Amino acid sequence: MNIKIRKATEKDAPLLALSMLESSRSGKKKGVFDVIFDTTDKKTLLERLEKLTTTQTKSYCHFTNFLVASVDAVDAGFLCGYEPRIATYEIFTKAMEELGCDGGYKDRLSSYRLVEPEFDKKTFLLDFMAVKDEFNEFSVLKELVQKSLLTARLKGYRIVQTMVEIGSVETMMVYKKLGFSEIDERRSKDYEEEYGRPGIVRLQIHL
Repeated sequence: MNIKIRKATEKDAPLLALSMLESSRSGKKKGVFDVIFDTTDKKTLLERLEKLTTTQTKSYCHFTNFLVASVDAVDAGFLCGYEPRIATYEIFTKAMEELGCDGGYKDRLSSYRLVEPEFDKKTFLLDFMAVKDEFNEFSVLKELVQKSLLTARLKGYRIVQTMVEIGSVETMMVYKKLGFSEIDERRSKDYEEEYGRPGIVRLQIHL
C-alpha cells in the first residue's frame, strides 16, 4: 500500500467538510457542528463547513491546517493540525461572522464549554481525524499523525495534544498506539445530554 501525505488545498474543501462532520459526530447522530449551525441536515452542514474551510479568516477549520493522505493516488484520510495560540476562539468567531452567522451559536455551545480543555501557547493541537471506510484506518492515520508531529516539531513545539470524546474507543486506541497518553478528562451531565457522551479526554505526546 503506497501512502502519500500532502497539504490540503482549497479544492479539497468538500472532502474536508465531510471529514469534519464525521469526526465531530464520531458515530453519533449529533456533533458540535450540528449544534453550532443549529441543524442536523447533512447537506446544509456540509455546505456551511465547506465555506468555513475557505474563509478569508484562517480559523482552526481552515484548509491550510489540514493534511490529506492518499493511498495509490486516491484520497483516503484527513487530519487537522493547528496552533491554538494563533487559531484562537476570537479568530473562529471572526470566520463565523464572515459566513454571516450571528452569535447565537455561542449560547448553544454552553455544554461544550463545560468540558473543553484549555490549551497553552506551547501546545500544537490535532483534530478532525478521519479515514474513508474502504481503507486501513491505522496505517493511514499513522502516516498522517507522524507527518503532523514533524510539522509541529519544525514549528518549535515539543508538546502535541488532541481531544477525544469519552466512549470513542477506536479513536482512543489509534492515538494510544501512536504514543499518546491520557492527561486529563472532563465530564458533564449537560454535555452528555447534548451529545450522548460523558465528556472529553485530552491526550498528549512529547516530541
